[in-house]
Amino acid sequence: MKSFLLSILLSILYNTSTVNAFSSPSLRPIQRHHAHTTTSSSLQSSSNNNEEQANEEAARLRQKAAQLRDQVSRLESMMDGTNRRPNNDPSQQQQQQQLNNDDSIGKTLRNKRILITGANGRLGSMITRHLLRSRGSEMKEVIAAVHYVGSSATTRGYGRLSYEVGAEDGIGSIGPAWSGEDERNASFQYDDEVMKGYNLHKLRVVDVELLNPLQVQTITENVDAIIYCATDFEGNRPKAVASLNAALLFRAVADPLKGRVEIEGVRNCLEGLVKGRNDRRYKDNLNGVNNNANTNNDNGPTQFILISSTPDAFTEYETPFGEFNGLKRQSEYIVTNEFPSVSYSVLQMGRYDEGIEEDLEIYHEEAVEDTAVVDGVIGTNGNGGSSENTKRKSIWDDQVKKRRINRRDAARAAVEALLDDDLMNRKVQCYTVRR
Repeated sequence: MKSFLLSILLSILYNTSTVNAFSSPSLRPIQRHHAHTTTSSSLQSSSNNNEEQANEEAARLRQKAAQLRDQVSRLESMMDGTNRRPNNDPSQQQQQQQLNNDDSIGKTLRNKRILITGANGRLGSMITRHLLRSRGSEMKEVIAAVHYVGSSATTRGYGRLSYEVGAEDGIGSIGPAWSGEDERNASFQYDDEVMKGYNLHKLRVVDVELLNPLQVQTITENVDAIIYCATDFEGNRPKAVASLNAALLFRAVADPLKGRVEIEGVRNCLEGLVKGRNDRRYKDNLNGVNNNANTNNDNGPTQFILISSTPDAFTEYETPFGEFNGLKRQSEYIVTNEFPSVSYSVLQMGRYDEGIEEDLEIYHEEAVEDTAVVDGVIGTNGNGGSSENTKRKSIWDDQVKKRRINRRDAARAAVEALLDDDLMNRKVQCYTVRR
């Protein structure tokens, strides 16, 4: 193919030079006029002019040949990436060297976009804060997804998230209670001296119904990894019951088959993550870009971090959609078995205890199944079901229920799991103390 293209271009060069040569005034046949005589000086002058024109024509043809050789070289590069000409641009060489250095240092969040679901919850807001302050300067963006129900306003608001990320640490003002609504509402201005290290310019907050696949596909379109800490539960009780949340209660009654955040929400996010990654690869291939990003072999982060709970961290609680621990184990099964192309870490957190000191060493131990899950469904007698689950539960009574962790340390564990090779494709229990 290369030789064929080369021969075509050389043929074009030959034909162009031949036509130009015969059309050139310097090489046209000399018309002889017998009616006039020419002096020797005029003949000499004409000869010099013809020689100069011939030299100019030769230089032009050499320039044309060089241009055609460059075209051949570019065509060869397009057909075979291994024959690319060396890049002598110092700036591009420096960028390539930086990429090579990044490959050698392992996982990195440089220029990555991370999505955090359930970012307006207690743990989710702390994860957002820790990620922004510890890694925000090198990242492209942190997307804080606030779960809402239907077309109504968010069920939890932005208050907790705003407080945790430090959006209220700026210069604030608030009017007296008897003033107009605009004056008495609190407002805050950015204070560079206080908030410079918060990296709030890297934060984007979005509303999403996690049970709506199209909405989830939209927010996962360009993300590199997801930290999933959204849940339908407050502790071990459904939020609709625990907090008497009218919006959640209405959804449960009006649309009981819509799904569960622990199950369908997790699956929607994983499907959106895979679709977004495949779409980017397709576009890169169309543009001739050799992009290996977002694979398990590059130096990007672990792609899906699922925040779960250890068995017996909470007592059992039955819901119309299943028992608390059973739903947690089903979501873990989805992550570990249904999407083999996605790298993951499942973190079963010990019982949250704010009375425990922060910044303690985090322990990771291999998780042992407490609930039998068969093809993604909680088992029954005869297939590793309730009798087996009762047996497994007794193993955990004296082991797991004593494990505790402060929520801020749990947030740190979630962020660190993005870059921890030892935790990739594993399901572990996280705690700091035993009580």
